Amino acid sequence: MLTRLSVPSLKMLAKTFQVEKFTLHCPSLQELTEVLKNGLALNFANVDVKISDCPNLQIAPFHLAAPGLCGSTRIADVGGAQNLLPLPNLDKVYNFVDIAKQIDLPEAFIIGAGAGPHRHVGVNSEMMSNLKLNMQCGSNCAAIQTRVCTVNTGDGSCKQMPLNSTEFSLLGNFFCSEGKPGKVLEIIATKRTGEENFISCIRKTLAQKYGDQPVGLGGAFIIQRGKAKLHVMPAFSETPLKSENDVNQWLKFYDVPAPLICLTGECISHDPGLDLRLEHTHCFSMHGGGGHYHYDTTPEDIMYHGYFNIAQSVYRVDKPAEELKLSS
Repeated sequence: MLTRLSVPSLKMLAKTFQVEKFTLHCPSLQELTEVLKNGLALNFANVDVKISDCPNLQIAPFHLAAPGLCGSTRIADVGGAQNLLPLPNLDKVYNFVDIAKQIDLPEAFIIGAGAGPHRHVGVNSEMMSNLKLNMQCGSNCAAIQTRVCTVNTGDGSCKQMPLNSTEFSLLGNFFCSEGKPGKVLEIIATKRTGEENFISCIRKTLAQKYGDQPVGLGGAFIIQRGKAKLHVMPAFSETPLKSENDVNQWLKFYDVPAPLICLTGECISHDPGLDLRLEHTHCFSMHGGGGHYHYDTTPEDIMYHGYFNIAQSVYRVDKPAEELKLSS
């Protein structure tokens, strides 16, 4: 069911934008264990999917800003790549405090993937959002564990740093909840035998099972062994990026070793006409590597271990007027 609301925009934008809410299909966790176990087994040699009590995600190895993934679960899909390509719209600056109110969860625990706030970081960046809001004092007492990755202009290396801000830019895809403990899906997969990455395999399995009934998940997983291909956006391009090749030539790619903490803000099996980003995951680490997750590069050695919960709804915030079209 789709609901459209006209919501006041951020003060800095001084205009209004539309928020669209869609109620997602919510199979039981028990049903999903069997569906995902069967689907992942086509892509990984060893798979275990079960319902578990969510461990305390605030401690190692996850280092998140709240203990769990339960309570009023929802996905926020904000802005879009159209704000980045072919040239960036630097006026597109958002604040999690405002977004949380607009998705009807003002004290949300928010994890996921987006573009960092360029006016705070000083440059374009990949953001691993990880914060728990507290409306008693706004952003001043939010528990912020967010990190960003930038490209070192000197040697091209990846630089990871903490971000003590509730702002972000351009786009973002976030799994939001009350951050409470509770029952979740625990998924372990090792030795990749197929072509799909971990999250794509989950999403396509759900799509095959549920068709045009959108099912959404979000959560966090650890790459415990192996390496993964990640990218980090460098400084904003001064020339238009009009094709996939232009984008790939602009991005900086890295082969990053485990352990990696990966935050899936959005994994949706079907777009009900909202121009959603069907999957988006960013990773960080304690050793300094991080960025946008593509796939693992060591299929024989790889080990994924994650916790996920089902989203009850998706909120499409500030949807661009036109879909993104890049030439091949």
